[in-house]
Formats: sequence, C-alpha cells, structure tokens
Amino acid sequence: MTGTPEKDLDEWTTGDEPMTGPQESYLHTLAREAGEDVPEELTKAQASQLIDRLQQETGRGA
Repeated sequence: MTGTPEKDLDEWTTGDEPMTGPQESYLHTLAREAGEDVPEELTKAQASQLIDRLQQETGRGA
C-alpha cells in the first residue's frame, strides 16, 4: 500500500474546524464535474467525506 494511512474521521482533532481553502477549491471543481453544489460552511471532516464521494462519482479518485 502506498501513500499515507487514512485516519478515521471521528479521530481527527481538527475535523470540526472549517474546511481549508484547498479543500473548498477542489470540492468546487469536483462538484462542477458531478453537476452538484457545494454546501456552505463544511467542516474539514465533512469536506473530506464529500471529496471522497465526488471523486468516486467523477472517476478522479481512481
């Protein structure tokens, strides 16, 4: 296995902080490709979950 091991989102110490600028930018790119809108004021953990889902839908996560 390559890359960094994923940590359970419930264990993130900063998961309830607002999403980062790069997360927001990438989410908007993925959402546009998937024909979806990005909800306002997501947390880092919520943004990560949405990124994972949208990557699967758009094929970018392969």
